[in-house]
Amino acid sequence: MKPVALEVWSDYLCPWCHLADHRLGLLKQEFGDDITLEFKSYLLRPRPEERELEKFMRYTQSWMRPAGEPDAPKFQVWETSEGPPSHSVPAHLAAKAAARLGEEAFSSIHERLLRAYFEDNRDISQIETLQAIWAEAGLPPADFAAVAEPELLQATAEEHNEALELGITGVPAVRVKGTTAFVTGAQPVETYRRWIERLLDGVLDG
Repeated sequence: MKPVALEVWSDYLCPWCHLADHRLGLLKQEFGDDITLEFKSYLLRPRPEERELEKFMRYTQSWMRPAGEPDAPKFQVWETSEGPPSHSVPAHLAAKAAARLGEEAFSSIHERLLRAYFEDNRDISQIETLQAIWAEAGLPPADFAAVAEPELLQATAEEHNEALELGITGVPAVRVKGTTAFVTGAQPVETYRRWIERLLDGVLDG
C-alpha cells in the first residue's frame, strides 16, 4: 500500500493554518508512514507594507476563534512591542532554507515559526528573529544564508502561483498529490481522518 501523499498550502501568518497544521500533525502521529505531508507556500501578504501596531494588536483578538476550536494549539493575543510582521515571504524562505537540510530540519523550523508568531508574539518577518529561531533549532549557522538566494524566492512564488492555478484562493488548503481536488479550511480532525481512511482503503482516488 502506497502512502497517501498530501500537499498542504499554508501561510505562517494565517491563524487557521496554525490550527490545521496542529490537526494534521496529530493525524501524522496516528497514521505514521501511511501518510506524508508536503507543505507549500501561500502568500497572504506577498509584499512588505507598513501596519499600525495598535490596529494589529486588536486584530489578533480574532485568533481566539481558532484557539477555541477542538484540538487547537496555543494562541496568544499580541502583547509585545514587536511587529506587526510586514509580509509573508521571509518566514517561507527560512522554512525552505531549512528544507534543504532535510525533513527533520524543516519540521523543526516549521513548528518553531508558527509557535514564535502565534504563541510567543515574535515578528517572523524580521531577519534577526528568523536567525534566532534558526539558532534555537540547532541548525548550522552558515546555512541560514540560503534565505537570500533567488532560487528560494522563485520556488516560493511558484508554489503560490500553483495554488492560484488550481483555484485555491484561501488557506489552509490540502490536496492529494497529483490530483486537482482539494479541501480548504481547517477541517475537524475527524473529517481529515475519514478522508485519509477512505483514500487508504481505495474508496476515493483523490
